Amino acid sequence: MKPTILIVEDEPAIVDTIQYALETEGFETVCAGAGGPVPNLLAERRIDLIVLDIGLPDINGIELCKEIRKHSSVPVIFLTARSD
Repeated sequence: MKPTILIVEDEPAIVDTIQYALETEGFETVCAGAGGPVPNLLAERRIDLIVLDIGLPDINGIELCKEIRKHSSVPVIFLTARSD
């Protein structure tokens, strides 16, 4: 079974780039354009890693990570275009 990586990012061009790179390397990807679906995805699927944007339209990525940590220890890599 391929490791599954959840990409939580609201910019389609960024999602496409990350998804292509990961799938080319043999990973399965699941994508969410906002933070809202993430708890259900984690409950329904085996997720091995989350690539998490800090600037989501519905919730701050850091706050979402705090919520994820209440129920899961899945590794998280933060993604941001912020310069500070």
